[in-house]
Amino acid sequence: MSNQLADPLAVAEVSQRVLEILHRYRRGNSFADVGDNRTIDGGSRARRLSTLEAKIERFITCGQRVHFVIPAFPAKSPNRTKVLGELPDLGERISLGFLQSICDYVGHFYRPGAYLTICSDGHVFGDVVGVSDRSVTAYREQLTRLIEAESWPSLGMFGLDDAFGSRDYPKLRTVLDRDYAVPIEDLKSRVRTDDHARSLFNGIQRFMFEDAVSMRGKECSRTKLRNAAKASAYHTILRSNAWSRVVADRFPDAIRLSVHPQAPHSEKFGIHLMRTGDQWLTPWHGVVLDDGENVSLVRRWEAEKIDATAVWRDGRPSHFVAPHLGIKSMKGLST
Repeated sequence: MSNQLADPLAVAEVSQRVLEILHRYRRGNSFADVGDNRTIDGGSRARRLSTLEAKIERFITCGQRVHFVIPAFPAKSPNRTKVLGELPDLGERISLGFLQSICDYVGHFYRPGAYLTICSDGHVFGDVVGVSDRSVTAYREQLTRLIEAESWPSLGMFGLDDAFGSRDYPKLRTVLDRDYAVPIEDLKSRVRTDDHARSLFNGIQRFMFEDAVSMRGKECSRTKLRNAAKASAYHTILRSNAWSRVVADRFPDAIRLSVHPQAPHSEKFGIHLMRTGDQWLTPWHGVVLDDGENVSLVRRWEAEKIDATAVWRDGRPSHFVAPHLGIKSMKGLST
């Protein structure tokens, strides 16, 4: 493709605009001082020239479409106190539309535009979190149909079967563990010594524990459930990191997005897919609540607690509405 932006100043300007878009939706610290040659923390442009920015500038210098990848949209949580069912609903629809809009925004000021590959990771760790391969496949098929029905041209799907050319998912997970996962003791050491690794572990363990209490709380003690959640969290992170290595091998130049909060100088960039009061909540762990003023993610039990009404679309539940409730009445539900 022709080198449309050979001028270094033009390349830097477009790169800054891409960064501005990403930082509007960042999970974690807010972005400040964009456009005046200072970084998030007020340093020089030389300090700001991170792996993320270097990747963005490489696409722009070559006049190529900016490529994002995001490991996300695995499957609905098996905890039905959090979600409405096992298939995509309004949360996925809004979030996918948002990801398309990110690419549209880039195309507004950079003619080649952008595209995004969703690296669906449900088959990667479904066995750990209690979701069957059948449910993962059904979820992904519905996502693909939704993308096609809405004609979102910048979105594509990539999964474990695409990476290894097989649908023998138990065998593929064995390959993933053998060839791409680090020893569990290495992960445990990182969790003990690295603040970001510990935060990620605590967040995932909390979700695991919530699900375990909801689904098995009457048959097991909380201590036993907490220990099981801890083991599952380690296993999930091991698999997730292994999948990240597969994604990095397959898409080495792509800009890595994440649905989890990320450290400021991480190779991944954490973004919110839609409004929520919980830094860890995603469409596959929650439901959409339309309160008449805002549309946001909450857990199903939180919507039912305020007597919100379930709305159905295409023969299945889609989201909740509680008109005129106002966001102030939701304070404390998803924090």
